[in-house]
Amino acid sequence: MLSILTPAFNEAANLPALYARLVETMSGVGGDWEGVIVDDHSRDETFAVIEGLALRDARVRGFRLARNSGSHVAITCGLHQVAGDAAVMMAADLQDPPETLTALLEAWRRGAQVVWAVRRAQPGERSHAGFAAIYYWIMRHIVGMNDMPARGADFFLIDRAVIEAFRRFPERNVSVLALITWLGFRQESVEYDKQPRAAGRSGWTLARKITLVIDSVTSFSDFPIRVCAYAGASMMAVALVIF
Repeated sequence: MLSILTPAFNEAANLPALYARLVETMSGVGGDWEGVIVDDHSRDETFAVIEGLALRDARVRGFRLARNSGSHVAITCGLHQVAGDAAVMMAADLQDPPETLTALLEAWRRGAQVVWAVRRAQPGERSHAGFAAIYYWIMRHIVGMNDMPARGADFFLIDRAVIEAFRRFPERNVSVLALITWLGFRQESVEYDKQPRAAGRSGWTLARKITLVIDSVTSFSDFPIRVCAYAGASMMAVALVIF
């Protein structure tokens, strides 16, 4: 069975279209599947839409966070709920085409335990694309995660073994993508074209982007400690020379 995990924040307008395309795609793929949608305490009718989908289709399950906590917390919540042999994390805004599931599943069946969907193009939102490029450069060249896709991968499939390993980590303030990369399972990538957002606005604010960078670097690298140590040693040397 395949679990399709979707974090959602103010996505009432997009979820019905996402569900319809998932049903169509999975009918072609075949096999059992479930949809797990985690509402990140939306301010619109997102959870009411999730309830409606769950009433129509028993394969859909929904959860609502008690407060708005960010997409990475929502993804972590969902990964503790999925029941499939593999799980795909897919955004609700239809920027990640459900039809890419076919390529992800093919790579998984070939033996990959983590399959990144690497974007060939990202229309619009140049500031987001620029931030993503900086973030992944930092993770690869400063933190040392060379296996992380250079162009980013917001969309991925992980095997049950990866899900179980992920669940053993209690960290709250951490990048889900970085932690999955760090776990060290067999990884593969497939390419896809990121699409324009179907409706609404992204909840991915500048403050949350900066927080993600800080959490990622401090969680997986001693680089900040070394910078502080070098700065302290430099200041001590200057003080000795002056006095």
